[in-house]
Amino acid sequence: RVQLVESGGGSVQAGGSLTLSCVTSGFTQRPYRMAWFRQLSGQEREGVALIAPSNITRYAASVIGRFTISRDDTKNTMSLKMNNLKLEDTATYYCAADTRVGFQTTSAGAPVAHDYTNWGQGTQVTVSS
Repeated sequence: RVQLVESGGGSVQAGGSLTLSCVTSGFTQRPYRMAWFRQLSGQEREGVALIAPSNITRYAASVIGRFTISRDDTKNTMSLKMNNLKLEDTATYYCAADTRVGFQTTSAGAPVAHDYTNWGQGTQVTVSS
């Protein structure tokens, strides 16, 4: 069965850095699009970044210049390098993947949750002052 497992979350002071990783398994076909989302309790899941073949990337406006998404299909992994973390980056971060060709974004360029059928369990990122 398909599994996505995130790791790398933790607590960091504002201005610090973290790198999240997502390892996938069970896919019979390589995911076309992969993405990171984040969510605060009681709020909607927010798209952070996506990556598609040929290293096509899209980012939420709030993370441009600070976050970098990457993937290594030889290792079935995806990463999110987060620099200059801010208090408002605190959330549970989820990785997501889908094998269907193409991708959707919001008008601002962020990935949309309904475009993904496979999800990880999440990893907590807490940024403190």
